[in-house]
Amino acid sequence: MAAISTAASGTRYRWVVLVLCWAAFTMTSVDRATWGPAAGSVGDDLGVAVAGLGLFATTYYIGYVLSNVVGGFVADWVGSRVTVGLSILLSGGFMLAFGEADTRTMGLLFQACIGLCAGAELGAGVKLITSWFVPERRGFAMGVFMTATSLGLVIANAVVPTLIASHSWRTSYHLFGVISMVLGVLCLILLRPGRLVVREKGSGRPDLRPLLHNRSLLLLGLAGFCALWGTYGFVTWSNLLMVKGIGIDPVEAGTVVVIFGAVAVASKPVIGFIGDALGLSRKNLTIAILATFAVCLIAFSFANTVTQFLWIAPVLGIAAYVYSPVMLAMIPALSGGQLAGSAAGGVNAFWQLGSTIVPTVVGLVYGATGSFQVVFLVLAAGPLLGIVPMLGLRTADIHEHLPPTASTDSDCTGRPLLATKGKD
Repeated sequence: MAAISTAASGTRYRWVVLVLCWAAFTMTSVDRATWGPAAGSVGDDLGVAVAGLGLFATTYYIGYVLSNVVGGFVADWVGSRVTVGLSILLSGGFMLAFGEADTRTMGLLFQACIGLCAGAELGAGVKLITSWFVPERRGFAMGVFMTATSLGLVIANAVVPTLIASHSWRTSYHLFGVISMVLGVLCLILLRPGRLVVREKGSGRPDLRPLLHNRSLLLLGLAGFCALWGTYGFVTWSNLLMVKGIGIDPVEAGTVVVIFGAVAVASKPVIGFIGDALGLSRKNLTIAILATFAVCLIAFSFANTVTQFLWIAPVLGIAAYVYSPVMLAMIPALSGGQLAGSAAGGVNAFWQLGSTIVPTVVGLVYGATGSFQVVFLVLAAGPLLGIVPMLGLRTADIHEHLPPTASTDSDCTGRPLLATKGKD
C-alpha cells in the first residue's frame, strides 16, 4: 500500500514540476516579448531611431544565446532546480533595472543582462521534464511547456499597450520584473528532479564530446535556426511595422499579434498530444509545419488592412509555433537523458542565433527599402530553408530507450513505466 501511495504521489507531482517549468518559461517569454509593443515608446523616450531599435532586441538575444549554452551545461552539472530558479529570479531583477534606464547605453546593457539570465531556463526545464515524463508521453509535456513562448507574446501584447497608455513603458518592465522574481523563489523552493534520468555517481562535470559529433543534433539546430528566423522576426517587428509601414492603429496591431500568439497556446499541446497518440513521424510533421509557415508569411506580406491581418493571424500563429514542441521532443531522444540539458541548451542556442540576427537584418532591410512586403518575404525565406536540413535527418535516430532499471512506476496516464533512483 505504501509503495502504491508513493508511486501515485510521484505521478501527481510531475504535473507540479511541469507547471512550474512552464510558468518560469512563460515569464521569461513575457520579458522577451515586452520589447515588441514597448519599442516605439522606449525609442521616443531614449532618443533611438526606428532602424536602431532592432539593436536592442539583438543585444537581448546575444545574451540569451550565451545563457542557453551555459544554462544547459549547468543544469546537467549542478542541477535543474537551481538553474531554473536563479534564471527567472535574476532576469526579473534586470527587468526592473531596464525599467529605470535613462540612456541608450544603459538600456542596451540591461537588455543583454536580461537575456544572459533568461536563456538558462530552457535547457534546465527540458531536463526536468525529461526526468519526469517517458518518451511516449513527452510530446504532450513539451507541447504544454512550449505554450510559454506564445502565451508570453499574448500577455505582453495584451497588457503592455494599455500600461503604456495609462502609465508608461517603464511600468511594464517593473510589473513583469517583480512577478518573475517571485516565481523564481517558488521554483527554488518547490522543484525537484524525477527518476527517469540517472546521474552516474562520481560523474562530475558532464562530457559534452558526444554532442559535438552528433550529426542529427546539428541538422536539427540548422532547421530550428531557420524556423526561428521567421518566428522571432515576426514577433519583434510585426507590431511596429504594421503601425509604421501600413498605418494600422497601435491597439489594432496589438490585437493582431495577440491573436497570432493566442492560437499557438492551444495548438502546441494539441500537436504534441496528436503526435504521441498517433505515433506520427516528428520529422515529417516538422517539414509540413515549416512549409505552411512560409506560405503564411508570404500571404501576410501582401496584406494591407486590419481585416486581412486578422484573417491570416490565426493560421500564421499556429504555423509559427507548433514546430517548436515537435522539434524539442526530438532532442532528448538524440542526446540521451544524461545530456538532455546541455543538448537542449546548445541546440536552442543555435536556434536562437536566428533570433539574434533577424531583428537587425529586418531593421536594415526596412531602412533600405521602406517596404513592408519585402521584410516579410525575407522572413519567409527562413522556414523554407529550414526544410532542407530536416530532409537530411534520419528518422531512425529519433528513437529513445529508457535505461535498465530496478523498479517500476506509472506515467501520467497510469501505464507502467521504467524508473530509476537518481540525482539530478
